[in-house]
Amino acid sequence: MDDAFSIKNLQGLNVAGVDEAGRGPLAGPVFAAAVILDPRRPILGLADSKVLSASKRDSLYILIKESALSWSIAQASVEEVDRLNILQATLLAMQRAVMGLAIQPDKVLVDGNRIPDLTVPAQAIVKGDSKVQAISAASILAKVERDKLMVAYHQHYPDFAFHEHKGYGTKRHLAEIERFGFLDVHRRTFNPIKTMLMRQGKI
Repeated sequence: MDDAFSIKNLQGLNVAGVDEAGRGPLAGPVFAAAVILDPRRPILGLADSKVLSASKRDSLYILIKESALSWSIAQASVEEVDRLNILQATLLAMQRAVMGLAIQPDKVLVDGNRIPDLTVPAQAIVKGDSKVQAISAASILAKVERDKLMVAYHQHYPDFAFHEHKGYGTKRHLAEIERFGFLDVHRRTFNPIKTMLMRQGKI
């Protein structure tokens, strides 16, 4: 299906864009957001959150919350990531985000190639965060909200630079795990935590 054609034919409908943040990190929940933009209040500068600076994301985060018809941010916990696997946990967070919208969307456009179980029509769009403004907005909300949690993690666990690596498997983060061990906020099904647990005979 041609994305541009299908999106064009959705004019006049309440279309929710959905995206996630935090599939790849070794720690923390996976976040998802859903956004229904207001065509009467366009937001300039929307783009995939990964190509925006932190300051630009922060300013757009405020604008989106102020200007969108409806928005919702949800998450799936570390425990759910470990129990369900990261894909299913991501889809669960997306489902929760859509369910949290104050306005029922007519159609949901999801970044990627999989869609959560929803009660409204939905379409997956590969690289949708760079093609559909509502998905771009969702990617920004999810990313900023998750980054806020990572900053809070650093304040709670000062030995770990979560405010810098955001839980991703950087050299610094791996060195922190090696030195201080893993935390409750680490995903136990992700390596190297999984390997450490196996060595300790805990799984």
